[in-house]
Amino acid sequence: MIIRKAILPDVEEMYELVNYYASKGQMLPRSRSALYENIRDFVVIETDGQIIGLGALHVYWNDLAELRTLAVKNGMERQGFGKQIVEFISKEAKELKVQKIFTLTYQPDFFKKLGFSVIDKASMPQKIWTDCINCPKFPNCNEICLEVNIN
Repeated sequence: MIIRKAILPDVEEMYELVNYYASKGQMLPRSRSALYENIRDFVVIETDGQIIGLGALHVYWNDLAELRTLAVKNGMERQGFGKQIVEFISKEAKELKVQKIFTLTYQPDFFKKLGFSVIDKASMPQKIWTDCINCPKFPNCNEICLEVNIN
């Protein structure tokens, strides 16, 4: 098993993984174009040459970043891969001197186990006015917002 920064040849597998869960309403879809444009935000976890999970760290400001697009391949859940991705991303955030990571999710209990706390989405105007405003679920989003201080 290897956790590493994503590279361009990973995009097709990333696209399939993300959009599998998006088709079930469990996360927002991502276009190939969005994955290519944001490839530097992503990390992947692979085993035997196959991507089994991914996640992204998207920086918003000098002290704030979002952990987004966290997914583990169907059938590979509950084996610690998601936790490993979050830990890898948190380490990367610390290296960048990010102070707070937030996430929007339908799986708040997973993040609570990793030290995240539920917060009001309205406390994240950077996210709302950058990304959420363009989302088809806006303003009726039912994702839960959580954050963790990492310093």
